[in-house]
Amino acid sequence: MTDTETPAAATPAEAPAAAPQPAAKRSAKPDVFPVLEKLAALYPRLFGAEFLPLKRGIFQDLLDAHPDAFDRDLLKAALSFHTRSTRYLTVVAAGQQRHDLQGQAVEAMAPEHVYHALQEVFRRRQARNNGKEDLRSKLVARVVQALESSGLTPLAYAELVRGRDEAANAVLDEALLEAEARAAKSEALLRAYEASGKSVEEFADMYGMDPRAVRRMLARKPATASA
Repeated sequence: MTDTETPAAATPAEAPAAAPQPAAKRSAKPDVFPVLEKLAALYPRLFGAEFLPLKRGIFQDLLDAHPDAFDRDLLKAALSFHTRSTRYLTVVAAGQQRHDLQGQAVEAMAPEHVYHALQEVFRRRQARNNGKEDLRSKLVARVVQALESSGLTPLAYAELVRGRDEAANAVLDEALLEAEARAAKSEALLRAYEASGKSVEEFADMYGMDPRAVRRMLARKPATASA
């Protein structure tokens, strides 16, 4: 996370823009509004109509690049507001890499940051729809995807991301069970393929699968096998 970021699950809910907008049109405290506008003008790829995750230490990078352009405290407040916004948390939740001031991807997003951003984004969405739609199943699916992308076992992932929020932990536990079941199924299919002696196309036809799915299965063994 940046110097001003806090775990997504601990940030207060905000009312984000309904659609991507330039920084100038975002709601912000009056004292940070000009800073957000300046950041969008200087770095439109990072702070403009679309956001990119920021590298850790971006606060100091901005001060070093523009020593006379920003008040230190106002810049810190502006970055804090920016990184707590739903739009920013959404790109973090997508698992995008962190970027430097030149817009270059420089480091992977930590699994725990992806997880906490997912939890917070879905919490805000659930609050906005006033219970009209239960987003829990979608959140579970996204956590499973994040777990599998992390390359960690379910046990290692749980140790990394589990917190004190009982509701979030319940979602996590459901996602862990789903990930373990999917990993076990993939492992069983892999063993069946290896024992079949058939081509990818023949094996896929025998199990009613898309050959592309079989090739993906062969490309990597399940990283989330139960520990």
